[in-house]
Amino acid sequence: MNKSISIIMGSQSDLQTLQEAVNLLKEFKVAFEIKVLSAHRTPKELVKFVESAPQRGTRIFIAAAGGAAALAGVVAAHTTLPVIGIPIETSSLKGLDSLLSTVQMPAGVPVASMAIGKTGARNAAIFALEILGINDKAIQCKLSSFRSKMRNKIKNTRL
Repeated sequence: MNKSISIIMGSQSDLQTLQEAVNLLKEFKVAFEIKVLSAHRTPKELVKFVESAPQRGTRIFIAAAGGAAALAGVVAAHTTLPVIGIPIETSSLKGLDSLLSTVQMPAGVPVASMAIGKTGARNAAIFALEILGINDKAIQCKLSSFRSKMRNKIKNTRL
C-alpha cells in the first residue's frame, strides 16, 4: 500500500506532539508512514529515507523536530516534494528556537512551517490533506465535512 504522507520526527519523544497529526490522518483514512530519524545523529539514513520515499508512494513529508530543528530543512534539501515542518516545544525556549529554525529557510528550499507543538501537528495533517485533496474528491468531501463540524460546534455554543 502506498504511503501518501511520510512523517519524520527527530526523536521518539516527539511522538507525543505528533499524535495529533497521526490521529487525524487515521480519521481521514489516509495512508502514512512514521519514522524517527535525526538530521544530526542519523544524517545518512535520513537522506536515504527521503530519497527513496517516492518509490514508497510518498507525496508529502511532515517533519517535526525541536531545538536546532534542522530536520524539515534537510528533508527539503533532498526532495522536490512538499515539506511541512512542525516546531516541537522545547523546555529552554518554549519552541521559539524550533520555530525559527524551521521557518528560516534559504530561497529556493521552502518548508511550510506550522505553529509550535500540538496545534502545529494538527494543522500539518490538515494542510497535507488539503494538498492531497487537490486531486482527490473523497478527501475534499471529508475536509468540507470536517470544517462544517467545526463551524457548527461554534455556532451551537451556548453560554
